[in-house]
Amino acid sequence: MNRTLRRLIALIGVLLAAALITGVFVFIFNALSPKSTDGGILAANAPFPTPIAIQDVPLGLYLQQHITELTAPASNDPTPVNFRVTPGELPADVAANLQSQGLISDSDLFINLVKYLHVGSKIQAGEFVFKRTMTMEDIVDALQHGRAKTVTITIRPGWRAEEIADNLATLGLVNFNKDQFLQLVKAGNYDYWFMHDRPAGAPATVEGFLLPESYNVPYDMSTDALIKLFLDTFNQRVTDQMRQQATADKMTFYEIVTLASIVEREAVVPEERPIIASVFLNRLKKKMPLQADSTAQYVIGYQPATKQWWKSPVTIDELTGAVSPYNTYLHTGLPPGPICNPSLATIMAALQPAQTDYLYFFAKGDGTHAFAKTYEEHQQNQQKYGK
Repeated sequence: MNRTLRRLIALIGVLLAAALITGVFVFIFNALSPKSTDGGILAANAPFPTPIAIQDVPLGLYLQQHITELTAPASNDPTPVNFRVTPGELPADVAANLQSQGLISDSDLFINLVKYLHVGSKIQAGEFVFKRTMTMEDIVDALQHGRAKTVTITIRPGWRAEEIADNLATLGLVNFNKDQFLQLVKAGNYDYWFMHDRPAGAPATVEGFLLPESYNVPYDMSTDALIKLFLDTFNQRVTDQMRQQATADKMTFYEIVTLASIVEREAVVPEERPIIASVFLNRLKKKMPLQADSTAQYVIGYQPATKQWWKSPVTIDELTGAVSPYNTYLHTGLPPGPICNPSLATIMAALQPAQTDYLYFFAKGDGTHAFAKTYEEHQQNQQKYGK
């Protein structure tokens, strides 16, 4: 038997021995592995993950002795925790940060799990939202599937720009600047068709067109991009039919939104929106001042004592003393622009008002209103429902 053949047989023998040893280790490893009933890295009713290489067997056996810590959450506190992995950060640094924020109980155990699974290079940089109720294996899995952190923004119907800014400032948007937001809104330097009908001399603002809706946005979205998103959404929601309806009523869409903003602040129950819109339209046709309290409230503005933007109740002196083109107690016709950001439903009410002869309405105190065709009827309603 020549030397080459002997070497070949020896090599085959070594490989067979290694395979046999590996098989024995894997068999013993799987036999000793505890069963898991969760749906994480340890698949349901499956043994602990088989080692990728024979040198991983000791580490795997060590982890099995700590299976309780691996599959138990660090806490029962469900509060979301913002967590960042910076580019180039080592698994040891990630583990230390996780432990310092109370997301895991043992950073060494976490590192060993990462080593055993060979996923250290798969941990992705980015922003994550974790909970202390997650297990170590949950977090290891999540770190490999990084997704951009998002924030849900909700603009409520009837909010003015300042209220939107106040709300956005509380949501953890890292690139949001409240003062810049208000400056950009008031500057109005956005080119959309619905801004082209803004009356001459009216403030250059996009107030009224920041469509009330829920938005899911990246946490690092810029202030300018947020405003564009709100305006783009408004542009998408308004149909050609709605634009044509405004033209048929001999009103610009800007005027429709301005009217809708007043209706939004005056109406409480949805079914009264078209009726209140009809009241204001009837008064406009008769060239009567709208005398909408909300327009004076818009001028009066923020109330430090109550931390509110809409003063209520308001006195007659306050209604008539708020000097501004927006105050419809002092000026006939519509104000120069919207006083808040109305919902699409309220814009539809302004486009499709009820057919009434009403010229007045008075709050009953339960959210609804008493409507009247004459001032005498209106006085009777005041006596009946006034305090």
